[in-house]
Amino acid sequence: MTPPATGAIWAALPVPAFMVGLQQGEERVVDCNPAAEQFLSLSRRAVIGRSFADMVTVEALIDAAISRCRTNRAPVFINDVQLCPAERAPVLASLQLALMGDNPELVLLLINPREIAGKLGQADGIRHSARTAIGMAQMLAHEIKNPLAGITGAAQLLSMSLSGEDRELTDLIVAETQRVVKLLDQVEQFGNQRPPECGPTNIHDVLEQARRSAQVGFAAHMRISDNYDPSLPPVWADPDQLLQVFQNLLKNAAQAQPEGGRIRIKTYFEQSLRVRGQAGEDIALPIHVEIMDDGPGLPAEIAADIFDPFVSGRENGTGLGLALVSKILSAHNGWISVDSRPGRTVFRVSLPRAPINTLPAGDM
Repeated sequence: MTPPATGAIWAALPVPAFMVGLQQGEERVVDCNPAAEQFLSLSRRAVIGRSFADMVTVEALIDAAISRCRTNRAPVFINDVQLCPAERAPVLASLQLALMGDNPELVLLLINPREIAGKLGQADGIRHSARTAIGMAQMLAHEIKNPLAGITGAAQLLSMSLSGEDRELTDLIVAETQRVVKLLDQVEQFGNQRPPECGPTNIHDVLEQARRSAQVGFAAHMRISDNYDPSLPPVWADPDQLLQVFQNLLKNAAQAQPEGGRIRIKTYFEQSLRVRGQAGEDIALPIHVEIMDDGPGLPAEIAADIFDPFVSGRENGTGLGLALVSKILSAHNGWISVDSRPGRTVFRVSLPRAPINTLPAGDM
């Protein structure tokens, strides 16, 4: 495989960029730009022909992501992953993978560095700022709900002595204050999420409960199909919190297609994905759930931040649904990723299996 010519645009890219291709059955770097040389502190000659994973320690399995991009012929986004290049401090970054035009052999890997994670004071400051923002939102939510209750009650009393258009105005006041209260409830729920009470959980029982709820409610206008792997072992999870995750993902898919469409749910087993747990341990995530819709896809300008609080692609969206999903899965040592393009958006949830010693004898 001949590396692509390094042109002016390639050389001028301000972020580290790599071309990756299959060589003798392994993913190897076939080209990199000057920003990538600087990022790795290696020359282009020293980089070409090597595995990206050999040069950079990544929280997610990068070869599996490259293979998924090539197989699905769709971009892959991995948000807020820690990279550890040799000879330098770890970096918090977002990764973007995409096929190079119509060439199925070459995958473009872009690294968008966020912050130096090795500088603990800086990283802790970011996390502290996020916690402070959520804490302030919670406090404001609590304080705002009290006067809103008074406004709602006053409007309802006033409407009793009114008629016609005047009552329509008081009804509007009541409806809008109730809408704001629901938003504030979501803010409080996001900040008050309890730690998960994990145990062996049948993933399909949870998915079917979420599906039934969606089908008679917010997704009544959608067709929902499934492709379950019946041989999957139990996951290690809190079933109530996992139900929240799948309900939010189904709601997100349904809201993306207000005129109707199709949602597909798929489960499968794949051993390749491993992450570092909250205590620093290496955790395998072999059980995967995909929720796919055929809507318009995520807006490009928010795709990299879709799991951050208050980021939404919908008008009047709160931006808390997917943030709550990410928060719950993080507490489960799980993983969520998204592949999105017009006509096909896939949210992929990856979870650990239940330890063997927690299972009844018949399930071992």
